[in-house]
Amino acid sequence: MKDIEIKIQAKVYDSIDELSHQDQKIMDIAIKQLDAAYAPYSKFHVGAAALTINGSIYPGCNQENASYPLCMCGERVALYNAGASEPNVPIEAVAITIKNQLKPVNGLISPCGACRQVLSEFEKRHKHPIRVLLKADGPQIYVFNNVDQLLPYGFDGEVL
Repeated sequence: MKDIEIKIQAKVYDSIDELSHQDQKIMDIAIKQLDAAYAPYSKFHVGAAALTINGSIYPGCNQENASYPLCMCGERVALYNAGASEPNVPIEAVAITIKNQLKPVNGLISPCGACRQVLSEFEKRHKHPIRVLLKADGPQIYVFNNVDQLLPYGFDGEVL
């Protein structure tokens, strides 16, 4: 037996003002999407925005349902919005932010496993890394250079 080590690296920005103009723009759109989220049960709002390599931005927010399995995460709404609108255009970056109406959430937030897998599929499909920007209530923004940083050893269609 042997142990292996998996390193994950992220950049942490202390404020949205430290981001590039383009990253500020998609994070602003993600933040605005928090108001469009439909989360009457969990009170956990997710806003997202997907930026394609040609500069198009596709918003998304979570949509809950009384039958919980029918809910859709904000990240996937943004990704599927981009994929349906421009199926052959790679995604450059995804900004994701949250607002829990029941309590403050500071520090690193992260997409659920299903969203990580969908992000991974988009990255592999287009053979293009997707930068992931994550923001909770605090001013810090965590930026990952690719989805492998969030989902090492993700399930890959190559095995099918």
